[in-house]
Amino acid sequence: MANAAVGVAAVVPTSFSGLKKNVDSAPDCLKSGAGSASQSFRTATRLPPKSASRSQRGGVVSVRNMGSDVAELEPASKGSPLLVPRQKYCESIYKTVRRKTRTVMVGNVPLGSEHPIRVQTMTTTDTKDVAATVDQVMRIADRGADIVRITVQGKKEADCCYDIKNTLVKKGYSIPLVADIHFAPAIAMKVSEYFDKIRINPGNFADRRAQFEKLEYDDEEYQKEIEHIEKVFVPLVEKCKKYGRAIRIGTNHGSLSDRIMSYYGDSPRGMVESAFEFARICRKLDFHNFVFSMKASNPVVMAEAYRLLVSEMYQNGWDYPLHLGVTEAGEGEDGRMKSAIGIGALLQDGLGDTIRVSLTEAPELEIDPCTRLANLGMRASAQQRGVPEFEEKHRHYFEFQRRIGQLPVQKEGEEVDYRGVLHRDGSVLMSVSLDQLKNPEELYRSLATKLIIGMPFKDLATVDSILLRKLPPLDDKKSRLAIKRLTDISMGVLTPLSEQLSKPLPHAIVLVNLEEISSGAYKLLPAGTRLAVTLRGDESEQMLDLLKSTEATLLLIDLPEDEVVSRVHASRRLLEYLQSNKLNFPVIHHLHFPDAMHRDDLVIKAGSEAGALLVDGLGDGILLEAGDQDFDFLRSTSFGLLQGCRMRNTKTEYVSCPSCGRTLFDLQEISAEIREKTSHLPGVSIAIMGCIVNGPGEMADADFGYVGGAPGKIDLYVGKDVVQRGIAMVKATDALIQLIKDNGRWVDPPADD
Repeated sequence: MANAAVGVAAVVPTSFSGLKKNVDSAPDCLKSGAGSASQSFRTATRLPPKSASRSQRGGVVSVRNMGSDVAELEPASKGSPLLVPRQKYCESIYKTVRRKTRTVMVGNVPLGSEHPIRVQTMTTTDTKDVAATVDQVMRIADRGADIVRITVQGKKEADCCYDIKNTLVKKGYSIPLVADIHFAPAIAMKVSEYFDKIRINPGNFADRRAQFEKLEYDDEEYQKEIEHIEKVFVPLVEKCKKYGRAIRIGTNHGSLSDRIMSYYGDSPRGMVESAFEFARICRKLDFHNFVFSMKASNPVVMAEAYRLLVSEMYQNGWDYPLHLGVTEAGEGEDGRMKSAIGIGALLQDGLGDTIRVSLTEAPELEIDPCTRLANLGMRASAQQRGVPEFEEKHRHYFEFQRRIGQLPVQKEGEEVDYRGVLHRDGSVLMSVSLDQLKNPEELYRSLATKLIIGMPFKDLATVDSILLRKLPPLDDKKSRLAIKRLTDISMGVLTPLSEQLSKPLPHAIVLVNLEEISSGAYKLLPAGTRLAVTLRGDESEQMLDLLKSTEATLLLIDLPEDEVVSRVHASRRLLEYLQSNKLNFPVIHHLHFPDAMHRDDLVIKAGSEAGALLVDGLGDGILLEAGDQDFDFLRSTSFGLLQGCRMRNTKTEYVSCPSCGRTLFDLQEISAEIREKTSHLPGVSIAIMGCIVNGPGEMADADFGYVGGAPGKIDLYVGKDVVQRGIAMVKATDALIQLIKDNGRWVDPPADD
């Protein structure tokens, strides 16, 4: 009986009430695994009390990881008639509908679904420097922020908060202030007298700093830990209730406690349960003026965690607002892209009530991209664009599982190698003009090929295929030779059917639509011609059925801006059709952008529309077209989008915190220095953290870490383990490089062609 129960729990946490609804149809041996909505996630993962054994340090050794956080529509265990229901995580999967929430007041600013999506950031000044902090808050407010967060790490900083608030009021600024609290319940109590909101981190508010030890508890020991949290947290809740303050229960993937990680792993499920422990205390005290956040530096993990959180809120009938953010996103286009992917994906599903774009830049510079994202989310929910309702069975909401299309295979008799037309980890396609063909060597460089005596060769970050909307005339031998040299290195060349029929290009992949397939127009091509089919995604199933008898090398989802149809939802519908019919064509997301579009808008739109699909593993590549944008910018944005979605890794990955009052060095200066010396290391991930608060945890995805340990001193990490402490800052970058070399991950920068 016990084994059967574990089989169910391994598929779905017993806190999901959807399981209970289906229990009556299950055999008796499976009913024992069912639980109710009021039970916590840990019910599904706790080991029996008798299995607990103490180590010499008073902790214990590891607990098993139950695996998936997802409940999918499938048998609960092999051969079981019990179907586990797919969990609701948003109002609609086929159009953008904003999730209904209660209103939470942060000072004079209301948060929730009845109000605009609020924009916020965080100061980087020393909180003890009242004048500098006040000046920065005013600059932030003048840029249009709705809320500002300030780090309050100790008594001296808390003592300054009264003066900060009072000075701002005297200067006519009523913008709500949020105290950022880690490890300091007493400081949270004090500053709640002045500030409008308290952000607490469930991973370190009552628990000790994570040592990344595996622990094991029996039920009684675990309950004692919960009672300790309640003892520490209740006074703050009562005080916030008395003064009308708000609380953000802000879980960070990088700072989960050892206790939580021992039960749930370093996982979205652990993030949600960590937050719920504190939310239950708030509700027990009839305090509801709080919001949740589930931040991670990995946009895929971040999206999964928020979805799991909302799914569990639906099961419990809760309606608390969400603060969205990708933490430690970095700087420049990479930072904006990561934020657009994570935040934008959730906004497309109607989730999110306040957002922050965390950049390693001056905080006032965060407001513009943050506002652009907020506006995108507001427009999406106001327009409620989508597609007709359809049944979705294959997309995994809470766990990344990529649908990988069949890569091109070589056919007998083909004179060029088509296997390089797409890349197994995600493909980048670019639109090339006739003018670019007139200067072949410059074109090859723009496509990021390596040149040897003027001849192109593919490299790690070379564009995989190009789109030629117009073919050069048959007598333009120079342009056609330039194309031939690209096809010779297995770069795909796509061109429309009309162009190929009028000016045939050897070995081209011909772009056709379903109408051209239906009419038989494509049959005018020579036998064996490879096809790429372009679709909108909202075609009728009758039209889509034409794909079943079509031999296509790839599909492009090309939906022009539409007042009714949503790209995200149309693409989900199309991918669902393909999976349901076992059609494994590779799918490329093809986005067009109008002339004169701001670069940030392009990055944000690409990240939030294509990224919203790629974080679910739906798609095999990207094609961005913008006639007036710099070609290199479009290429780098495309590769950045794939890397941000954890697909194709073509450059050094940086996990870089945005700085705050805790930061022990100039993050912007040091980040630029490290990037300059290490940006040629694709596949290597480096974390640059201003202090230890989230350091080791947020470096979970990083290979190496550079962390402020004390003023003027740096600690270096390999993964989560500190390997060198107290390095003088002037020597720290060189020490980091030596550490990378010692671990066999260094290569010398490439020589110029």
